[in-house]
Amino acid sequence: MSLPNLAPIPELYVSHESAQKLKHEAGTLPSWDLTPRQICDLELLMNGGFNPLKGFLTEADYTGVVEEMRLADGTLWPMPITLDVSEAFAGTVEPGQDIALRDQEGVILAILSVTDKYTPNKAREAEMVFGADDLAHPAVNYLHNQAGPIYLGGPVVGIQQPVHYDFKARRDTPNELRAFFRKMGWRRIVAFQTRNPLHRAHQELTFRAAREAQANLLIHPVVGMTKPGDIDHFTRVRCYEAVLDQYPATTTTMSLLNLAMRMAGPREAVWHGIIRRNHGCTHMIVGRDHAGPGKNSAGQDFYDPYAAQEMFAKYQDEIGVEMVDFKQMVFVQERAQYEPRDEVEAGATILDISGTELRRRLAEGLEIPEWFSFPDVVTELRRTRPPRANQGFTVFFTGFSGSGKSTIANALMVKLMEMGGRPVTLLDGDVVRKHLSSELGFSKEHRDINIKRIGYVASEITKNGGIAICAPIAPYTATRRAVREMIEQYGAFVEVHVATSIEECEKRDRKGLYKLAREGKIKEFTGISDPYEVPESPELRVETENVDVDNCAHQVILKLESMGLIGRG
Repeated sequence: MSLPNLAPIPELYVSHESAQKLKHEAGTLPSWDLTPRQICDLELLMNGGFNPLKGFLTEADYTGVVEEMRLADGTLWPMPITLDVSEAFAGTVEPGQDIALRDQEGVILAILSVTDKYTPNKAREAEMVFGADDLAHPAVNYLHNQAGPIYLGGPVVGIQQPVHYDFKARRDTPNELRAFFRKMGWRRIVAFQTRNPLHRAHQELTFRAAREAQANLLIHPVVGMTKPGDIDHFTRVRCYEAVLDQYPATTTTMSLLNLAMRMAGPREAVWHGIIRRNHGCTHMIVGRDHAGPGKNSAGQDFYDPYAAQEMFAKYQDEIGVEMVDFKQMVFVQERAQYEPRDEVEAGATILDISGTELRRRLAEGLEIPEWFSFPDVVTELRRTRPPRANQGFTVFFTGFSGSGKSTIANALMVKLMEMGGRPVTLLDGDVVRKHLSSELGFSKEHRDINIKRIGYVASEITKNGGIAICAPIAPYTATRRAVREMIEQYGAFVEVHVATSIEECEKRDRKGLYKLAREGKIKEFTGISDPYEVPESPELRVETENVDVDNCAHQVILKLESMGLIGRG
């Protein structure tokens, strides 16, 4: 492979003077407030990380990318980079118009000249890009349940880059990294893409990869958006900084990449390769199950563990980056060192700790041996992930009106307050309606907003080490999942399905609501004129018929104990 071309690559920014002029003119344009994912995409469009893209995909480019992994002009590009918007906003915009793209504070970042407005076939996009239209995939769930229904395409003019207040010295644009490599005289650079903390096996792996490629090493972690449930990037960057001392300073550097990952396995690997080429790299480490999202709804892995490596190898010349195989490194007890798994002789004692086992040890406050990870990394992880019995958590009751949710929630609250140790807050459906959501009705849209508000408050309580108990009806699976993802960033989410039958709830009907619903006086009533989507795998299901409230609350306490969230009193 030829030496890297470290000349600057095109950026989409205009000069400072032009930017000031455009900012002034943008006041009259329709404005779109970007989502966190769109901000990540826009930053890499503007700074050349997504070169050769000049903006959000037109319909022709989008179709080519989805179907063939190629732009309309034939250039390899595996990932749809689209500006999804609401129907209401799309209705105010026509091709030929300019719109202002703003961050969540309202600061203008870019102008999009709209050339295309189109409605994508999201099921087809999911099938082709992610391999299956399966909501267990986080990006497919995002596509169907969060992304807007209309896409706008067209070239972008960059006015200013998104503001980052954290780790500024560690964030480099593609051209800043290229300039650094030129200055250092680095000619061969191997990139290590990661979204997890680095442990000793990763360090050994990256050392070997750099040595094999006779290259310098760029540790290039993603700090944009990764997978729900991943460790936050602040903690991860502190972990990376703790490990950097283990590398020779003259051969290794670290830079943060503000990428919104899609967890698209093989296609994602090719995409990561193109992004690394734009940052001046010549090689990239591609792992087993690279950017895999875990299990599908049938409990199988979404992608074959070597599919990403195979696809990368197939397109390697077009990507312009050479693949370095990721070897699974294991600790051999007899020699007290890490070695590639396939080189260890039969009979040797292999020690390894899986990601699941590491999370268990952190959750239960168990020892994490030095052969596995660096003490400084473990210290950082323990600061963010204390043992579960010291973390906040949320208990989320769901079930029909009159199922007994509020009564059990109240009993649980009292039992937890009796134990002491953490503040307990009950977010009951009726109380929340009164104080947080008094202006909302009972349409599906309003119900979703109400549940997400409850989820937001619960996530703040959980983040700050408290216990939140929620007891709304929460009839929709997608909304419950969104709340779970909000809360699991900070602590455990315990879904309790109060599985009282609709017949029993109607018999109880303390508030007379079922009667009014049967008479048509209440529209959109769950279980009568509106569906209730039964949770498939809640942490706990409680039956309330012929069981007293105390017993139901006790079942929840036992569940919390078994999960390590409360100590055995």
